[in-house]
Amino acid sequence: MKTREERTRWFLHDRFGMFIHWGLYSIPARGEWVRGNERMSRQQYMRYFEEFDASRYDPKAWAKAAKQAGQKYAVLTTKHHDGFCLFDSKLTDFKATNTPAGRDLVREYVDAFRAEGIKVGLYYSLIDWHHDDYPGYGDRAHPDRDNEAAKDKPIDFDRYLDYMHGQVKELLTNYGPIDIMWFDFSHDNMTGEKWRATELVRMIRSIQPNLIIGNRLGGNILAAEPEEYAGDFFSPEQIIPPGGIVDANGNEVPWEACITLNDHWGYHSEDRNYKSPKQVIRSLVECVSKNGNLLLNVGPDAKGEIPRESLNILSEVGEWMRRNGESIYGCGASTLPKPEWGRYTQKGNKLYAHVFDRGIGPIYFQGLKGKIKKARLLRDGSELKVETPWMAEQYSDIESGAFITLKGAELPDEIDTVIELELTESAI
Repeated sequence: MKTREERTRWFLHDRFGMFIHWGLYSIPARGEWVRGNERMSRQQYMRYFEEFDASRYDPKAWAKAAKQAGQKYAVLTTKHHDGFCLFDSKLTDFKATNTPAGRDLVREYVDAFRAEGIKVGLYYSLIDWHHDDYPGYGDRAHPDRDNEAAKDKPIDFDRYLDYMHGQVKELLTNYGPIDIMWFDFSHDNMTGEKWRATELVRMIRSIQPNLIIGNRLGGNILAAEPEEYAGDFFSPEQIIPPGGIVDANGNEVPWEACITLNDHWGYHSEDRNYKSPKQVIRSLVECVSKNGNLLLNVGPDAKGEIPRESLNILSEVGEWMRRNGESIYGCGASTLPKPEWGRYTQKGNKLYAHVFDRGIGPIYFQGLKGKIKKARLLRDGSELKVETPWMAEQYSDIESGAFITLKGAELPDEIDTVIELELTESAI
């Protein structure tokens, strides 16, 4: 069996993925937690099941949008907390094939994204608000958390776990090679072996030994000796860690920040608080500069279309990636300290300077005097001269610094101007 280092090699190269939250909750259009937040009964929620038609669902269009944005992998919610399955599970009737949509939506997603050369990930919620044997009363999020009528309801949690393990097995046997299994989420005492996690991971590895598993089964991926089920990568949510993620031994741990484009994961018709392309690009650069990935979410609407606002952002991000993707793919942190004008990413002897702030005068590269073989503007390959201008000769640390002057008062790309520096062997 491959080691974690071997399994995650592609993941650490590709750096940028698309998260997709889609399901029955897209119809009420108040976010993916709507049933739990509003304490809806099963009967109230079933009206969405009865009208879910996915009439404009076109995963080929989703895949093309992801590819054009420069995203190399994708993760789809096959089952969220509401328990509704987008796939044709033999273990439940609460699935897309029994709605007006009438088909296996995961199959179409897998086929479409594979056809575009995008790696395929499957999200699966460990939590289930629909299954009779998932405990509701007293849970922090369940719709029945304070429903007295559910207080003494008999629960056979092992029966639920058999169901959950069985569905994971279906997902990993019915759709060919899968690249990521993204579980969500452990909390309070619902964590680790409560899910029969070791047994689950061993089953997963026996079917698809090369896929990578997220850390949300529980356990401590940062421990000196993490549990078998602790996962292959760490997944901070709605935050980019101040530094890279390292374990108790000081070793780098693969990580991926999952971030929404607005303020919700699932479709919310009134949420217009979208991040700008500039914010997305700089967040991606920040992740890579700390040896991390960015998993950027879209929430398709009730009919299955990605909102136009999201597509417009992805398109602009994609245009920047088309010109500057070499500073992202296969790159990671530099050994140099973060410069005051932006960030560094690095790949071998190629150092990429992401200049966010034009400032006044030439761009200063601390510690790189005599160590730059050539400098180019990455977006078009144009030559940039490395030279010490006369006005910089009074710098106290002039002996170690290099300078590049960018012409004009504005940066060539105000979002992120990337300068590719080819370094000498002594500088690496």
